[in-house]
Amino acid sequence: MKQQNYSLDDLLAIMAALRDPVNGCPWDKKQTLASIVPHTLEEAYEVADTIERGAITELPGELGDLLFQIVFYAQLGKEQSQFDFNDVIQAINDKLVRRHPHVFADQVFSSEAQVKANWEQTKAEERQALDANATSVLDDIPRNLPALTRANKIQKRCSAVGFDWRELAPVIDKIHEELEEVKAELTPSLPNQERIADELGDLLFACVNLVRHLKKDPEAVLRGANDKFERRFRMVEKALQAAGKDSRECSEEELDRYWQQAKLAISQQ
Repeated sequence: MKQQNYSLDDLLAIMAALRDPVNGCPWDKKQTLASIVPHTLEEAYEVADTIERGAITELPGELGDLLFQIVFYAQLGKEQSQFDFNDVIQAINDKLVRRHPHVFADQVFSSEAQVKANWEQTKAEERQALDANATSVLDDIPRNLPALTRANKIQKRCSAVGFDWRELAPVIDKIHEELEEVKAELTPSLPNQERIADELGDLLFACVNLVRHLKKDPEAVLRGANDKFERRFRMVEKALQAAGKDSRECSEEELDRYWQQAKLAISQQ
């Protein structure tokens, strides 16, 4: 059967049909703006995973799933007479044109730094327009972002207004300082767990700062570390199974030998 060529209008019509009070899908009909948020986050992570795996042939489908989430929100907004898909399109076009006067107007910037400065200034004006009480560059950073991402975003905002180290050395020194503070909290006979957690948070925040200064994304860096650890540990599991051993009955030294063997084997692949 010949595959039908669909358009964006078809997608909007399909979404409306899924939400039809009489003939729509029972699952789709009961959803709300809040209930589909977890699905949106999941679809965004699936897009990221597809790109990181290099599975480009899968990407159109994953991007379609993410687009469907936007269409779903627009349909719910339309039903509540609050906004529709055209409002979403209007909002993003307005924002892109407004934030790129060097492309869509006659403003000239001589460097990428000037472009970024204008971007931050425009965002600050937008925040003020939305909320007259918005006085901080941190005002509109979502609190429910993944912690690593939020830390990175907070640091970037502060850096944009000059609150940042200009050299790498003090960034690294701060990590050592925070690590020593963690160690200091571990020395009492009855460690204060709240203070330990507080110092651990400072240490993680300092590590994110180093990642940012090296122009890496902390979420991507940690995902890479997770994947690397998983590959090595699976190899250790296979080696232990082949030797008829249980990891819980092995010494730390023996497990470390298996781990080093796994690292070497993977590095030679």
